[in-house]
Amino acid sequence: MRIPVPPSPLPDEVVAVAQEYASGARTPVEPRDAATVVLMRDGGAGPEVYLLLRQTTMAFAAGMAVFPGGGVDARDFDADLGGARWAGPSAEEWGTRLGVEPDRARALVCAAVRETFEESGVLLAGATPDEVVADTTGEDWEVDREALVARDLAFTDFLGRRGLVLRSDLLGVWDAWVTPRFEPRRYRTWFFAAAVPQGQRTRDVSTESSSVTWKPATAVLDEVEAGRLAMMPPTYLNCLDVAGHADLSAALTSAAGRRAEMFEPRLEPLGEAWTLTMPERMRAPVAARRAARDASAARDDA
Repeated sequence: MRIPVPPSPLPDEVVAVAQEYASGARTPVEPRDAATVVLMRDGGAGPEVYLLLRQTTMAFAAGMAVFPGGGVDARDFDADLGGARWAGPSAEEWGTRLGVEPDRARALVCAAVRETFEESGVLLAGATPDEVVADTTGEDWEVDREALVARDLAFTDFLGRRGLVLRSDLLGVWDAWVTPRFEPRRYRTWFFAAAVPQGQRTRDVSTESSSVTWKPATAVLDEVEAGRLAMMPPTYLNCLDVAGHADLSAALTSAAGRRAEMFEPRLEPLGEAWTLTMPERMRAPVAARRAARDASAARDDA
């Protein structure tokens, strides 16, 4: 299924349902907290991003290209994660950056690191606060990864068993979105940013995806706009945001200085139709991108 590039008119039936929720005639589902990581590396054409193509049988975002991530698990709140098992900014500092209380912030960071390992094999952890695991491709690592996926192993127990500390300093803040209130499945998702640690490599390990890929953020935009890649609007806009940075270092510097502001898309007029809003800071890049596409199409037609 192709998802139109924002801003695009919504189907009449979607608008009708959205208006019922907006008027209070329907009660929205309570969103579930989630964390996702914009995993990046340097490329010849600017930062590259790691994407998973979700299985078409999935209940949420079926067939979509997404970043690694998932819902916060109850055990991500384990207080034992602090102290000797934690490196980088404190839970209080993360709470300020993410706009939540410290316990919730710690759980979100834990979920981000755990889900990244579960879905890509990349682990943001090390034996000391100054180290990071060099290789996670061995069979013993795979046994632990599968146990985490099955929820047979808590992430804190995994770190303790291996004598590792979670490197929260390797994460930056990128964005925060909540699913529109008219959707039957809703997530309150914090987007983090991280680079693949030196020596580690991503692997196609997630059962929720049919394939994985590394692509320059600019190439991702081209494929989505050409209809060759399906992507939800927040993912597309975050790729557009990444593409606005010259290289990995610039993107990570930006992430280091950000604070999350949760954004919920709502209806707004689009000519005689309706569309969903986007963060104000993304309106100018979207307009510039659309103008460049229109100019290129005009040259091709000339």
